[in-house]
Amino acid sequence: MKKLIVAVALALLAQPALAEDAPKWSLAIHGGAGTLDPDKMTPERRAEYEAALQAALDAGAKVLAEGGSAMDAVKAAIIPMEDSPLFNAGKGAVFTWDGTNELDASIMDGRDRSAGAIAGVKTVKNPILLADTVRTASPHVML
Repeated sequence: MKKLIVAVALALLAQPALAEDAPKWSLAIHGGAGTLDPDKMTPERRAEYEAALQAALDAGAKVLAEGGSAMDAVKAAIIPMEDSPLFNAGKGAVFTWDGTNELDASIMDGRDRSAGAIAGVKTVKNPILLADTVRTASPHVML
């Protein structure tokens, strides 16, 4: 876990130096769970992870820079990670004992305390979008 945090921190440090007109928001992502040892990666593999993390940060930052909501920025940052085989989410999910993927996602808006979550889904490309639909369009918190 500590090594994964180091990898995420390296991606965050790759951000350009703060300008005088720096935004009044920040964005952080977590690259997943498991054992990821940057010391045992090839430079090419490490660059893949850093590029994928940066793409996720850039997607969320673009939404915020254009005046979008934090909720939309969160979804924009998570979707590239769900679409990448590098992360234990969506496309990169770990297989169950039965050889299938069961995906989970949750999202919460602190302004109104609304929340949505899904668990154990097998045929959804981007679980974060379904979790947000549970939050916004159903009487449930978790399905």
